Amino acid sequence: MSATMDNNRAAAAGGKRYLWLWGAVVALLPVIGGTLAWLTGWDAMWFFAPVFLYVIVPAADYIVGEDSSNPDESAVQALEQDRFYRWCTYAFIPVQYAVVVWGAWLVGGGTLSWVALIGLTWSMGILSGVAINTAHELGHKKPTIEKWLARIALAPVAYGHFYVEHNKGHHRRVATPEDPASARMGETLYQFMPRTVLGSLASAWEIEKTRLARQGKSVWHPENENLQSWSMTVLLFGALTAAFGWAVLPFLLIQAAIGASLLETVNYIEHYGLLRHKTAEGRYERCQPRHSWNNNHIVTNVLLYHLQRHSDHHAHPTRRYQALRHFEEAPQLPTGYAGMIVLAAIPPLWFRVMDPKVVAHHEGDLRQAHLHPAKADSLLDRYTASAAAT
Repeated sequence: MSATMDNNRAAAAGGKRYLWLWGAVVALLPVIGGTLAWLTGWDAMWFFAPVFLYVIVPAADYIVGEDSSNPDESAVQALEQDRFYRWCTYAFIPVQYAVVVWGAWLVGGGTLSWVALIGLTWSMGILSGVAINTAHELGHKKPTIEKWLARIALAPVAYGHFYVEHNKGHHRRVATPEDPASARMGETLYQFMPRTVLGSLASAWEIEKTRLARQGKSVWHPENENLQSWSMTVLLFGALTAAFGWAVLPFLLIQAAIGASLLETVNYIEHYGLLRHKTAEGRYERCQPRHSWNNNHIVTNVLLYHLQRHSDHHAHPTRRYQALRHFEEAPQLPTGYAGMIVLAAIPPLWFRVMDPKVVAHHEGDLRQAHLHPAKADSLLDRYTASAAAT
């Protein structure tokens, strides 16, 4: 029986089993940058993490390529039960906290140049953004320990309400006008960002208010999961500020804002222009693979625990990352999330690349797409005219 189980696990892993350890290695990017700066004497090395994310990873995605293979159905159960994969995500969190404390200690010491301080803050923000992804993977799971680990990972990012809004809000309303985390075609990243940040915050608060009201409790009750998560951030930031000085607090707040913006940029990418329609009964159709953008580039998928197999995640939120599947019918991004983040930051290039893909996905009928209200008429006119011309 043991030999059979081991064979099933090996087959299901598809040669990527030990690559998942890179997820925890990403948490060390600020330390790698600092080490390179110390070895070379070049303060510019503190920017290693941004270069890694925005240059090295997209290039590696292009060079290494894609993997669209799926685990064999007979091996999925063994793959899900293999505790090695969950320990890969668990390992991220102690490394994350060690690096956060190290960064606060450096900032509090007051010895960093302005170049080094900016590089460290940006690098720590990237770590925090990736930490939200780790929290995302853990927060969907059933064991209580994993739910708490998710909230612990969110504390340094001051984004604890994501645990509530994503699981109970976004997954219910994804690809609908009611979802603040689903981007509309024609909407720039910079228009989307305030809408999703404020909308997600309001949604998380309302979700907990409604849940507690059913129990006859105030929204300010200690069982409010938003308040619990934010309290963890206050305690963490307070302890680090007390230990290393007031200079640490702006550093912590700025890196948290960078991490949150990285998350929301990924949200912008994942459902851009995709729309679920209402049935004759007035309810939204079930979320299908066609309602999420997917990608199979290996490098980014390994670093983000298969987040880019997003359709299967929405179909089976509790399914562990190693077992997520590729769907042929799901719309595909031209490259991994790392490259798409860079593209999203430049709206003219984003629209040039992605808008035709939205049109093609809907077979030229933009009435089926999720359109930015301010751009709806111009987009319909433009692509209707283009279709007529061809």
